[in-house]
Amino acid sequence: MLDVLGLEPDDERVYRALLGLPNSTAVPLSELLGLSQRHVDQALSRLVGWGLVTRSADERFTAAPPAMALGALISQRRDGLRLAEQALVTFAEEHRAAMTGSSISDLIEVVTGADAIRHRFLQVQQAARTQVRSFVTAPFVALPPDENTAEPMAIGRGVHFRAVLDRTVLAEPGIIDEAIDSLHNGVELRVADQLPMKLVLADADLGLVPLAVTPAGEPGAVLLHRSGLLDALDALFETVWRTAHPLGLSGTGGEPGTTVELGSGGPTDVDRKILALLLAGLTDLTAAAQLGLSPRTLHRRLRHLMDMAGVRTRMQLGGHAIRHGWVEPH
Repeated sequence: MLDVLGLEPDDERVYRALLGLPNSTAVPLSELLGLSQRHVDQALSRLVGWGLVTRSADERFTAAPPAMALGALISQRRDGLRLAEQALVTFAEEHRAAMTGSSISDLIEVVTGADAIRHRFLQVQQAARTQVRSFVTAPFVALPPDENTAEPMAIGRGVHFRAVLDRTVLAEPGIIDEAIDSLHNGVELRVADQLPMKLVLADADLGLVPLAVTPAGEPGAVLLHRSGLLDALDALFETVWRTAHPLGLSGTGGEPGTTVELGSGGPTDVDRKILALLLAGLTDLTAAAQLGLSPRTLHRRLRHLMDMAGVRTRMQLGGHAIRHGWVEPH
């Protein structure tokens, strides 16, 4: 648990033992922990150096109060991380300056193979400081959205995610549940009828563009550093983003229930999901499959919603749903 502060496992075990055995020598600690006296002596020496343990003149050891000793170590580590972040900004600026006027080979890196693309895909997100933007199309080359471990970590440090999904992606198994989780985590999602490519952008510094499969059967991609081409992809994303349909599954706090009867106060969570998916362009069959409903149940839900809204057509229902907050507006 304390390895994040630089302590070794033996150090932590000895320190925790000393919390209950103040003014102890190395021998009883060795017997208690089942460690050789040499390992205990080495751990005690490191703990004294860390300021976590005090040593008396007769070689007796006492653990320093955790709030004081560990608190000091944590503060030191925070200060070190702040300095590292400052160094990162400096290094990034130096790198940008060095890249100015660089050759094409310095600005574009060709990546071949699924494992290499997956590695670069995660690295691009890990390098982001403010935002990650992406075009998501099927099939998934790097890894499926539910295996993207870099996304929650980046969100945790304050990086903002925006993604445009190709409409065909919404038919992929499990993608709706993953989209709901992403929305709950603060990711902004939109849907486009058709996307021109796969794309991941980290700030305005890096871009990963998966390409077609090579003749040998391996997928390929290019990693772009800051350049005119990256600026063009930046502009392309923003243009597509403005015209894409927001996928806002409002009122979807839980998983679809086993019952789909209409709530007395308005549309249920399942109703809202149905409306959001249909407004995003999914077919009835695809929307029903994603929500675990039969097509007949979905049609019955739509009929109830039309009756509630007092409309005759789905187009009128869509307009009513947006005006009355049943789904988020475009």
